[in-house]
Order: sequence, then structure tokens, then C-alpha cells
Amino acid sequence: MSQITIDCHDPVALARWWADALGWDVLDEPEDDDGPVEIEIAPSDGSATNWLFIEVPEGKAGKNRIHPDVRPPDGSDQASELARLLALGATPVDVGQGDVPWHVLADPEGNEFCLLRSTPSQLAAAQAAAT
Repeated sequence: MSQITIDCHDPVALARWWADALGWDVLDEPEDDDGPVEIEIAPSDGSATNWLFIEVPEGKAGKNRIHPDVRPPDGSDQASELARLLALGATPVDVGQGDVPWHVLADPEGNEFCLLRSTPSQLAAAQAAAT
């Protein structure tokens, strides 16, 4: 897989927001041309698929059919990461999830994502214990 593409109104602002939220790098700044603006982000260690943000004229309509699930980084926890994401501009969203151990949030353009409870190390430990 090369990348996951996200349609958005302001790709530069949204890519920078997600780069801050995920601790990723902005790979390139958009060039001045007549086409739609595109900007890509990726983790510096190459551990995940890159995300490409592309400018589209229409706004988001309805609930996302696909969304990212993010984990608090090692050395943090869900409550601290929730506070950090909210301070960056994420907003809580109710998509009918009910009482669940994760938080459903939206980025500044309204795209939903979930903040999971466990860190990567906690998940790995739980998986190792289950085998």
C-alpha cells in the first residue's frame, strides 16, 4: 500500500494537525500550481502507511466509512492523550457508540477517529500473555 488518501477542504492545515496529533512528519509542502493541493505525512520510522491529504471542493457529508484508531503513545495514558488531542482542536463525537472504553473524536474538519485505551506496549504485553 502506498498511502491512505483523505479528501479535505484545507489539506495543509489538516495534514499539519494530524502530523502534530500523531507525532509524524510532513513530507513535503505543496507546490504552487493550478491543480488541487496535496500534502503527505508519515512516521519518521516508516512504521505505518503514509497519509495523503488532497483538496476537494465539497465538504464532508455523514459519518466516515473508514476511520483511524489511535493509541496513546508509550509513556502516556488515555486520559493524558485525550487532553492533548482536545487541546490540539479535536472534538468529542457521538456516533452511537454507547458506553465503550475508547473515545470517539473528530479532527478539525469533522473526520471521526477513535482514541483507544492501551498504549502499544500494553497491547503487546496483553497479546503475549494471551498466547
